Amino acid sequence: MINERSGAGAHSSIMINAPSQRVIFDPAGSVRAKNVPELGDVLYGITPAVAKFYASAHARETFSVRIQRIEVSPAVAEQALRIVQGYGKVGSAKCTVATSGVLRQLPGFEGIRSTWFPNNLADQLARFPGVTETYLREDDSEDKSVAIAEFEAQAAGQ
Repeated sequence: MINERSGAGAHSSIMINAPSQRVIFDPAGSVRAKNVPELGDVLYGITPAVAKFYASAHARETFSVRIQRIEVSPAVAEQALRIVQGYGKVGSAKCTVATSGVLRQLPGFEGIRSTWFPNNLADQLARFPGVTETYLREDDSEDKSVAIAEFEAQAAGQ
């Protein structure tokens, strides 16, 4: 996530699409919905609708989302899943240290340097072969709790 006013990185997280399940490792994150189970800092039940909600809740008039996709083997995705499930809760402001730490443990990502800065980590990942990158910008309220409430209401109405 990128602060639109300063250009500084604001948050890092990882979505893992393993063969067994799709999760989001959201270390020290604050986007939580009643219908999305969480254990530690891992969000479970990540359907396409939940994934869209997660990105959209972060994208608002003051923040954009830099989304990077990297294909890995099913074995590497399962390894990433096991690592994040064992990570536990992450302290405030340590999201990128945690995210870079998870990546460094995966085959092919050993060269990732530990960093506190989301833009630094994203720039490191951007140099990997096959990375695709998109940006999500929205004009929603600065208060992301509005997007969370809308998503919960939508989910309750289904």
